[in-house]
Amino acid sequence: MTVERYIRVIAGLFIMFSLALGVEASPLFVSPWFLAFTAFVGFNLFQFGFTNFCPLALILKALGVPESKIACSAAK
Repeated sequence: MTVERYIRVIAGLFIMFSLALGVEASPLFVSPWFLAFTAFVGFNLFQFGFTNFCPLALILKALGVPESKIACSAAK
């Protein structure tokens, strides 16, 4: 998997997890403040679309996850 695919998978997992903990109808409900984490992840995805900067991408690249060849060739 590439950096961008990991970002999508991890962001989706974080959103689903925080919704499960923040929505009162969920059997895993803890606090509605977990919805703030959902908004934080959504905001990061939004700004990543415009700026192409993502803190998670920096971490994944440092761990040796390869970048997408399509994204790399398009940037040249």
